[in-house]
Amino acid sequence: KLSINAFDYNCHLDLIKLLRQEGELVKLRRARQKMSELFPLTEEIWLDWLKDEIKMASESSEREKVYELFERAVKDYICPEIWLEYAQYSIGGIGQEGGIERVRSIFERALTAVGLHVSKGTALWEAYREFENAILETAQPAPGSIPSPEQQQVLCSQLEKIHTLFRRQLGIPLLDMEASYAEYEEWSEDPIPEATVKNYKRALQQLEKCKPYEEALLGAETPKLAEYQAYIDFELKAGDPARIQLIYERALAENCLVPDLWARYNQYLDRQLKVKELVLSAHDRAVRNCPWTVGLWIRYLLAMERHRVEHSIISEMFEKALNAGFIQATDYVEIWQAYLDYLRRRVDFTQDSSKELEELRSAFARAVEYLKQEVEERFSESGDPSCTIMQNWARVEARLCNNMQKARELWDNIMTKGNAKYANMWLEYYNLERAHGDTQHCRKALHRAVQCTSDYPEHVCEVLLTLERIEGTLEDWDAAVQKTETRLARVTEQRAKAAEKEAALAKQEEERAEQRKQARADKKASKKAKKSRIGDKRKADEDDEGEWGQEEEQPSKRHKGERDGVLPEEDMEVETGLFGRSGPGKPDGPTVPKEKASTSRKDVPKVLHDSTKDKVTVFVSNLAYTMAEPELKLRELFESCGEVAEVRPVFSNKGTFRGYCYVQFQEERAALQALGLDRTAVEGRPMFVSPCVDKSKNPDFKVFRYSTTLEKHKLFISGLPFSCTKEELEEVCKAHGNVKDIRLVTNRAGKPKGLAYVEYESEAQASQAVLKMDGLSLKDHVIKVMISNPPLRRLPDRPEAGRASTFAAPRQLYGARGKGRTQLSMMPRALQRQSNPVAKAENGMVQNSPATSSEPPAEPKKMSNADFAKMLLKK
Repeated sequence: KLSINAFDYNCHLDLIKLLRQEGELVKLRRARQKMSELFPLTEEIWLDWLKDEIKMASESSEREKVYELFERAVKDYICPEIWLEYAQYSIGGIGQEGGIERVRSIFERALTAVGLHVSKGTALWEAYREFENAILETAQPAPGSIPSPEQQQVLCSQLEKIHTLFRRQLGIPLLDMEASYAEYEEWSEDPIPEATVKNYKRALQQLEKCKPYEEALLGAETPKLAEYQAYIDFELKAGDPARIQLIYERALAENCLVPDLWARYNQYLDRQLKVKELVLSAHDRAVRNCPWTVGLWIRYLLAMERHRVEHSIISEMFEKALNAGFIQATDYVEIWQAYLDYLRRRVDFTQDSSKELEELRSAFARAVEYLKQEVEERFSESGDPSCTIMQNWARVEARLCNNMQKARELWDNIMTKGNAKYANMWLEYYNLERAHGDTQHCRKALHRAVQCTSDYPEHVCEVLLTLERIEGTLEDWDAAVQKTETRLARVTEQRAKAAEKEAALAKQEEERAEQRKQARADKKASKKAKKSRIGDKRKADEDDEGEWGQEEEQPSKRHKGERDGVLPEEDMEVETGLFGRSGPGKPDGPTVPKEKASTSRKDVPKVLHDSTKDKVTVFVSNLAYTMAEPELKLRELFESCGEVAEVRPVFSNKGTFRGYCYVQFQEERAALQALGLDRTAVEGRPMFVSPCVDKSKNPDFKVFRYSTTLEKHKLFISGLPFSCTKEELEEVCKAHGNVKDIRLVTNRAGKPKGLAYVEYESEAQASQAVLKMDGLSLKDHVIKVMISNPPLRRLPDRPEAGRASTFAAPRQLYGARGKGRTQLSMMPRALQRQSNPVAKAENGMVQNSPATSSEPPAEPKKMSNADFAKMLLKK
């Protein structure tokens, strides 16, 4: 796996673990070495490596290699445990020449690095004192003997070293300071100096200020980013550079994959400390931890230039950046631009030609080719549609090299890449010609602009006329006027045609709306006519009629008004009638005969929608149409949010539940809390809960609660197996960072669509997950992983489907007994199709069946709903 992808962090860990279990020490050392070259290693990995090497180091040459390994370890992160291990290991070499001074040097460096660590610094101070106390014991004279002046001087010097350590420690705010102070009192034969006591009390006061932040870190869960940020802000206000640096390092040790944290730390070092070794080390560690973040590479290049690093090293670092694996095409444009800026600053343009100038031109040409070949092949886009790199190249040639010929060639290439239709591109070129070219080329550019520009042709026409008004001859003016008038006339004509087309489409839409309105009116009239003429006849067949007439609506069908927070047009006037209220023990439902329902509804007063109560009302949709007693069920569900004043389910004219309702609360706070129940599963379907808003008054109101823009901390995963659960996906994703939320995309019926959104805590973790998970096989499905960047939500540009024709065969669902008798009796014989080819005898004559007829049957005359109603009345 590593031969295919050397940047697979987890694979490195697995290989090291297996080699360590098998005892393959040589291969294990090689595997650790390769991993350390690509990534900074964590404290645990370093400690395991160091302990293994310490066990094998017996000779002095091997001990030196361990020292080198410790030096590498302390550079990756600020880790008190590694420094303590380093100091203790060095004590083992105290017998060698200069051993004592080496130990003291390591301890001093350790105190500089982590001696201010509030919670872990005390261990280092104590270890250092124990070492010095051990040296003191060896310097003591034998019992009963009198020390010589030289021995007495050594004793005094060693005692002073221990006194100094105590005083230094007591001036720093550390946990358990009181114990250290008591130990000093017990150890010292003399009273503690007043200055030390004063520093100790000041440190205690500072410790009290730090304690809340330390306690917050102690109680927080990993990665503790918010707690660390609060601690950093506190130290920044205090203004102690050493403490600010330490708290940044502590935060980065636990949040090494957070690019923003690295960026803030590096910015502080660049602007405040400005120490070359410290600054460049932090930048190097930043790009090793977050190689996919282009901003960190750019800051590193700037820091190297700022501290006058050799050109060859900067160029080498730029090549590493190109191979870092950025996740967006625009990132490559940014890194190239930063490097080109650096090269441009190296050039002395007072010379006609130089090595630096040729290198800059070569880099510009390579950048253009790189974006065309490498980037476009990988991302299917150049990342630089406006050709900003070529524009900058042209500016350099024109302004700094006085080479307008090359600048014009570059602008010709820019225009051929699809930019000729934009007025701002032509004006940019025109301004360059005005500043560094001549009038003839300015005129030529504007004439081409008038011909090609499609977005703002009036503007370029005005610029051309202004040029000729100031500098042109009469012939130039006439040519410009003629060209601009011709162009603007053509533009006006094109716009008029577009407006006519738009008006025609609007008119068609109005006509279709009118037809739909008329069809609804005709249908209502037809229903009223049926009820008045055949009510008595159908009364005896109510059971069969109920089975046919109350067709069950499909759960996937979307009704007008759903998720809009507004009732459909026909339900706006009357929200609930007889079917909207259920009596105790006698729920109203679709089993009520249609005639009785119609008759009962006449006596029920209309319930108007009260828009003044929208703030305390929520709109609930996508419910199952088969839900029994929706009022009782929803009241029970929403009572957890607050006191429910009323639940108003919406029913059709047939008495069937339409899948949505209004829930009104006593308080606005309860309605806001109810929105949190959105997408709750109710009877196997996700329930939609939206604010109650009249979209006729608020047409721009949106209820889609998820972001439709780029979210760099969130992934979009496609190609998932439908059987994949949220827990299974989380198990895969959490290996690459802390997962905050996972949303499996479903259809309106709650069935999975094989898509998911995974939200990480940071952009860095999401970027790392893309690199590791894209193309991963999950249950024999190859998944595709990318940063979440949904396309713009567009309404389909198509006419709304009208209602079904009068003669369209209705979709029917039959009961257990098959087709009801009344289904056939309600259709006129003239419109019936004979399903049985056997000839029937009528009045003693045998009629030809459609199968045996020599002539094709005549196509029935199309009839309106009114004609259809008249035919029924005649029957």
